[in-house]
Amino acid sequence: MAINKVEICGVNTSKLPVLSNEEKEELFKRILEGDQEARESYIKGNLRLVLSVIQRFNNRGEHVDDLFQVGCIGLIKAIDNFDVTQNVRFSTYAVPMIIGEIRRYLRDNNSIRVSRSLRDTAYKALQVKEKLMNQNSKEPTISEIAEELGIPKEDVVFALDAIQDPISLFEPVYHDGGDALYIMDQVSDNKNQDEMWLENIALNEAMKKLNEREKHILSLRFFEGKTQMEVAEEIGISQAQVSRLEKTALKHMRKYI
Repeated sequence: MAINKVEICGVNTSKLPVLSNEEKEELFKRILEGDQEARESYIKGNLRLVLSVIQRFNNRGEHVDDLFQVGCIGLIKAIDNFDVTQNVRFSTYAVPMIIGEIRRYLRDNNSIRVSRSLRDTAYKALQVKEKLMNQNSKEPTISEIAEELGIPKEDVVFALDAIQDPISLFEPVYHDGGDALYIMDQVSDNKNQDEMWLENIALNEAMKKLNEREKHILSLRFFEGKTQMEVAEEIGISQAQVSRLEKTALKHMRKYI
């Protein structure tokens, strides 16, 4: 996706206006009075917001013009539904709306098709989730969502799973002093608990070269299939420290294999 192109959908992005907070407030007052010219100015003044959001999706292989158009739909929906009495910045409200619109577009155009009925169930579940969060000021459980919809909770789980975007196991989820923690560091490996795939002569010999702490961490991680968070809790250090020690231990082992 050519995210750095200057002209997108006929719009010269290098010349997009930047509105001050005072200008935004004044324009929104006029929008509420039905001023269409103010609405157009407000949309143009927030197109940079759309540009910043679509950069998050620059690895999807989608055309930047398509994503920009879809993001603009999300922006317009945000403007039409924004409640100025809630004391929330417009950008705070608009960004999730724009992201949601783009994700719906990507799901509907995904080569892995999800049935319409399944998508409908998922979207209803998301609407109920948002409603319950607003009512109770906390995230509802799957059981609460299922009860509200009047369907089995297994159906809710299946529908929500079906519309999730796939992510890489190497997606960074946290940084600590330059050391990234990845999705794969959060995943337990129950299958290999039984297979004990590390148990062979070469690896056992390499394990003997490690200190007791490193042996313990690798044993918990790869023999018992525990996540780094579980290991950190068990031995009383941070997850970032577990990650560093694990990487150091594996690096030492490679010298002897």
